[in-house]
Amino acid sequence: MTNTALRESAFPDAVITEAIRWTEEKGPLDDVQAMRIAASRASNEHARITARALELGERIGLQPELARTRQWGPWVLLGLVALVVVAGLGLAGNVLSGGERHINVIVALVSLLGIHLLTLLLWLVGLWLPLGSFNTSSLGWIWLSLTARVAGGKRGQAPVLVRAATGLLARARLLPWAFGLVSHGIWSLSFAVVLAALLFALAFRSYTLSWETTILDPTFFVRAVQVLGWTPAQIGFPVPDAATVLSATPGAPGQRTWALWLTGCIVVYGLLPRLALVLLSAVVWHLRRAALQPDWSEPYYRKLKARFAALAPPAIVDADPGRAPDIAPDGLAPTDLRDTLFVIGFELPPDAPWPPESLQAHSNTEMHRIDGSAPARRALLDRLAQARPRAVLLVCHAASSPDRGTERFLRDLLAHCGKCRLWLTDAAQSAADAGASQRWIDWLQDTGLPRVAATHKLEDALQGLGAAP
Repeated sequence: MTNTALRESAFPDAVITEAIRWTEEKGPLDDVQAMRIAASRASNEHARITARALELGERIGLQPELARTRQWGPWVLLGLVALVVVAGLGLAGNVLSGGERHINVIVALVSLLGIHLLTLLLWLVGLWLPLGSFNTSSLGWIWLSLTARVAGGKRGQAPVLVRAATGLLARARLLPWAFGLVSHGIWSLSFAVVLAALLFALAFRSYTLSWETTILDPTFFVRAVQVLGWTPAQIGFPVPDAATVLSATPGAPGQRTWALWLTGCIVVYGLLPRLALVLLSAVVWHLRRAALQPDWSEPYYRKLKARFAALAPPAIVDADPGRAPDIAPDGLAPTDLRDTLFVIGFELPPDAPWPPESLQAHSNTEMHRIDGSAPARRALLDRLAQARPRAVLLVCHAASSPDRGTERFLRDLLAHCGKCRLWLTDAAQSAADAGASQRWIDWLQDTGLPRVAATHKLEDALQGLGAAP
């Protein structure tokens, strides 16, 4: 939950989503309204889960808590930097505040670099280890914990937010790098302050720099000074020679060499590694931040996906793909027709009366009703091929929706008859049903079947067919 992370809109949403998951481990939240809102606002599964979490987070106060954390984060970081700077100044003062202005260069070097090298080693080990004591001992973790405590207090939602944020960082393999970005930055600033104080004191006050020992051989110090000074020497810092190291009271040039050697070691072994790691941490963050997403394969998220799928409206399995309309068949020649009227009820509701009470059957009228199944259609088409009726009255329910199956049946039917009319039953009961009737008429035009006249009035449907209602 670094400042860089909090500027990315996706990361706070992911933190809230994970925090809701951890919260619901203690028991599911009432999410009926949140599920409906998320299903209406988002188009894919992951976005719906995130939208649901944001709705629940607002209700239990996660977003305000995260906003307070973002507000307090820079101030807590500034306070931590101030403490480290004061500690660095105090450390530099201890090195330079000897009563006789005498500096033991080896002791000074260990004092200034010892804790830095130890924490750097722990951070490097933490790159290959999961979240544990190595990561929680860094300045980055201290900053995160202090920010959560200050922003949320003891009774806020800060613990679950911290758990969610660190879990996301660990999953993206960014945890040590995110903490390192803060930790290395603080250490870099601390070394800059120490170097400024050290150079100021060495520039305007006189110090005697040397080394002391009781049990070590002097050649050890000669070798150590040369080894430690080799890398600083590559960027221009001088290295005391053996005579200067072994001299009990080196002159002014020797003291200057000792001072620059000490400064060079702090720069090369302290400041530069921390600056390089700040840049490296920023680069790794930039490359891996896209992975800061919840693990959608978790059983918790799979259950939510199934719940959202259950809320989805039923899919249209026989929708018109929008192809170009075919040409309607011409039908039989008048000389091939017989004076017969077929009245066919097609896919009517089960409770619809048949035959219709308002339709009077005559001797030349055949009544048929089919449910739209393939065998029923084939049997009826076979009967039509034998009868070759002069006219067909197709009775359909106006509220039903025509589909490709209806179109195919109509085209097959037109090939075995003369005239064909479509009577839409129950279309005059309400304005909505009247609109449904118009939908059928438009559908006939769009599918290239204008020769089939559709109406919701039985008398209009029978006009010219030789039958009366």
